[in-house]
Amino acid sequence: MRKDFERAYVTQHGNVAVLTLNHPEVMNAASPTLVHGAAAALNHIEAADSGFRAIVLTGEGRGFCSGANLSERGGATQGAGHALETVFHPFLRRLRDCRMPIITAVNGAAAGVGMSIALMGDLVVAAKSAYFLQAFARIGLVPDGGSTWLLPRLIGLARAKELSLLAERLPAEIALQWGLINRVVDDAALMPEALKLAEKLANGPTVALSTARKLYWESPINTYEEQLDLERRSQEQAGRTEDFMEGVAAFLQKREAKFKGK
Repeated sequence: MRKDFERAYVTQHGNVAVLTLNHPEVMNAASPTLVHGAAAALNHIEAADSGFRAIVLTGEGRGFCSGANLSERGGATQGAGHALETVFHPFLRRLRDCRMPIITAVNGAAAGVGMSIALMGDLVVAAKSAYFLQAFARIGLVPDGGSTWLLPRLIGLARAKELSLLAERLPAEIALQWGLINRVVDDAALMPEALKLAEKLANGPTVALSTARKLYWESPINTYEEQLDLERRSQEQAGRTEDFMEGVAAFLQKREAKFKGK
């Protein structure tokens, strides 16, 4: 089953939603139209009655996302800061605050803000032909999309500055060696691998998984004591779920747990 939005669509694979950016003519360059369509697709996926419990985010055609679409209004360099605050930042925050795990399946280019979107996945799986590119310096701009926050934490300050200042392609296999992403697979295996991982997450205790991803988002800005307290409060929440009761029962009965995401 497929549901179409502006320059994005959602397909259902059991309890996994695949959100595909769909403007292949420009390698899914991120225009306001595409971003708003992807946000509407997220609304559909996160609806209480959708039945979805995990997301795979990918791109149609030869690329994941080639960066901001500079040829369309809202993507041009004039007023770029305004476009960030009104278009891109709300979408990135939506991905950060999503109530279910996200896997990004990176095919081809993930450049500029497209690289930032790709790195919002809780797990990032890339095809061997994929590459990552901090393209901003090539057109006289500075890194955006949260990349100056994400990259030093993922790969260290030296490598982060190298990517941004030199604006050179980072092949998927080197990105894996650097710890930027989780897995690299043959191109033909990209979606099967992403779906396999997503299905495993979707069949897990998704309330706890969603809470865990929030804990990791909070950890860089918290002190140790603040994070201990946040873990305590989060554990109290998880301990009241049906999934926790099922997990304990399954452990005691020596069987596989059947989680419902409740």
